[in-house]
Amino acid sequence: MIPEQNQSWVSEFILLGFSSDPTTNSILFTVFLLIYLSSVMGNGLIIMLICMDTQLHTPMYFFLCILAMLDLCYVTTTMPQMLVHLLAKSQTISFAGCWLQMYVFGALGVTECTLFVVMAYDPYVAICYPLHYTIILNWGLCRQLAAGSCVCGFLSALLHTFFTMSLPYCGPNKVNHYFCEGPSVRSLACMDTHLIEMIDLVLSAFLIVIPICLIVASYIHIAMAILKIKSIQARCKAFSTCASHLTVVTFFYGPASYMYMRPNSSYSPERDKQMALFYNAFTALLNPVVYSLRNKDIKRAFLKVMCHGRVH
Repeated sequence: MIPEQNQSWVSEFILLGFSSDPTTNSILFTVFLLIYLSSVMGNGLIIMLICMDTQLHTPMYFFLCILAMLDLCYVTTTMPQMLVHLLAKSQTISFAGCWLQMYVFGALGVTECTLFVVMAYDPYVAICYPLHYTIILNWGLCRQLAAGSCVCGFLSALLHTFFTMSLPYCGPNKVNHYFCEGPSVRSLACMDTHLIEMIDLVLSAFLIVIPICLIVASYIHIAMAILKIKSIQARCKAFSTCASHLTVVTFFYGPASYMYMRPNSSYSPERDKQMALFYNAFTALLNPVVYSLRNKDIKRAFLKVMCHGRVH
């Protein structure tokens, strides 16, 4: 346990962001503002359509609605503050604010990791056990799986944040990132963090590798079941239902695996900021696009809402 006086040595951190040039920051502000607003509108639209259209009240769209909510919160945890810092003269964040941002960001990220496994379970049951789908994946189980994902995310993030923010910060307070990201903040600690880094690496591997293995296992069973279907048209339709989920899983797990499943010696601040921006901001932007472009039900619900609005 670190003494409380050590924690008080640094009362705030300075987030260096992407650039110190005002002109570059003005351009970045415009680009990131458009990305953020597009993410909010895209995910908000998905949530609205699923809530309004009763035909979308199925387990698959229930989990998609939760994913959209997570993405909405995930991007809002970091982007608004980054936009303010791009225009403001001060890029500071309080110690408590940094603690909170790191915790919420980690909690939402791990919850999304777990939710992707739950979302893989839906097509697994639908394709491998079609006659028992409504019995197996009932609404009670859906709520339990969603709640379990949240509990897993928020408890594991608490452990990660506690280890990082309990370290003594007594000297430099400039974080080479656009938000309070764990490894970036931890590099400023006034003590050897090797043990904490090893614990964090094991925890990250556990939270990333196990979900990936479960997703891969479910899709192996799905592929085996699909290959038994004699109709080529039915087989293609079954494969297409899984394409959207596989796409967003790749977008999320690829950068996240690179960021949190490697030794600290390969740490590169500039490259890590770009990777973090991709799985934080761009994934939240791309998820609604991927699901809406490949989904006839979402398109139908959107047209239904638009036509209803024109009538009134």
